[in-house]
Amino acid sequence: MRALFNYPYSQLAIASLLGSFAVLGYAPFYFYPAPILALAGLFHLWARSDSMSRMAALGFAFGMGLFGTGVSWIYVSLHDFGGMPMLLAIFATTAFCAFISLLPLSAGWALGRFFPVTPMLAAPLLWTAQEWIRGWIFTGFPWLAVGYSQVPYSPLAGFAPLFGIYGVSLLTATCAALIAAAFAKRLGKKPLALWLLALWLSGAALKHVEWSEPYGPRVSFSLLQGNIAQDLKWREDELVHTLQTYRQMVMASRARLIVLPEMAFPLLLDDLPKSYLDNLARHARSQGGDLLAGVPEIRHDANETRYYNSMLSYGTAPTQVYRKSHLVPFGEFIPFKPVFGWIYRELLHIPLADLASGEPNQAPMNLAGQKVAIDICYEDVFGEEIIRPLPEATLLINVSNDAWYGNSLAADQHMQMSQARALETARMVLRATNTGATAMINREGRVLAHAPHFTQVSLDGEAQGYVGATPYVRWGNRPVIVILTAGILGLGWRQRKFGKAR
Repeated sequence: MRALFNYPYSQLAIASLLGSFAVLGYAPFYFYPAPILALAGLFHLWARSDSMSRMAALGFAFGMGLFGTGVSWIYVSLHDFGGMPMLLAIFATTAFCAFISLLPLSAGWALGRFFPVTPMLAAPLLWTAQEWIRGWIFTGFPWLAVGYSQVPYSPLAGFAPLFGIYGVSLLTATCAALIAAAFAKRLGKKPLALWLLALWLSGAALKHVEWSEPYGPRVSFSLLQGNIAQDLKWREDELVHTLQTYRQMVMASRARLIVLPEMAFPLLLDDLPKSYLDNLARHARSQGGDLLAGVPEIRHDANETRYYNSMLSYGTAPTQVYRKSHLVPFGEFIPFKPVFGWIYRELLHIPLADLASGEPNQAPMNLAGQKVAIDICYEDVFGEEIIRPLPEATLLINVSNDAWYGNSLAADQHMQMSQARALETARMVLRATNTGATAMINREGRVLAHAPHFTQVSLDGEAQGYVGATPYVRWGNRPVIVILTAGILGLGWRQRKFGKAR
């Protein structure tokens, strides 16, 4: 076994397998010990390495295992629905995974370069720092941040209302470092057990804290999952069928709050028959409530025409609109258009791939007696953005169309991020999607009701609004950033004073 760990290529294979194993911590598996054990293995490999380059390679291999397994569904959107040739889609998916694996690589390199004396203290800080950087660089891709793997069942999830998902990542990585230190006999079994017990008992106790209190009566809702196949959604010959499907589902609802998914109507708002919308609004008013529908919107500003991914309300309240502000690069807008524009002209066939961004700070909507904060699809993976309309908002709604990723892990992973948002904000989250995962999530981050995927169904229930502000709502990611900065600088000073970098 010792010889196996000392052989470089075997170490890289082990690191990659550990990254793949970590995916079991995320939905739909929810085996939250897996990422802790996987990171413990990576930290152990890092501590046994004798060069910065090897530590960097181990970080890269772990990242390729994690992302190559966990976000391989990108291939589905590029090839199956984007029309990209198979080999090119495989290359693009692999290149993307390799690109984001450069951040775990940098964490390994920095650990070997600056912290050879205190690797087990620095590893959790550096791991969390690279996750935080990945959450905003190039508009951000926080998917598979290790903190999500602890939501909602792990005791560590109890820290989410305090420090957000990156705080949970830091504590998860700390648990991994404690295990790795004990395995390397740098920490005895008794101190290990005491520290782990303290962290887990504290998290479990925090789960019993009520960070918010009920606001108003419970509101009946219908979350409409139309199950419109992605390859048919934008075809003109399917338009009538799509409109009829949603009209029938709306008319069958007896709820005060009816929610349709992202871009439920696959044509511009200006082209949608007014009589169609009037009928839907009339039904919502007859229930004493409101309807929320996704539709692309066009606006003419001065000499510029802009298209938006929008949600509009109809019913007892005046019509309100939310326009998606955080767009997906290469999916909803073209970054560096002079460089990458040819990809869309020659290789991809994605409708409305160059949208405009809505305002970053949009007020909650007044719907069915609640103040509802809307976020569209990818936006709810950014906790620091979801808290912008809080604490004013009493209820969170996410609408999405994860049909782009087929029958893969993507939809369930996305729902787990919504579960994290519920924990961070102490608010219920309602998710209305085209093909799944349509769900009702309570303020503890647990799924109370979940519609079957790829089924036309209305998920009905009652939601409770809440008021109050968690520490994360008040402070966002700032406390974690301060902890990471102070910890890294402090260990760097200790390294400089007591040991030499490699």
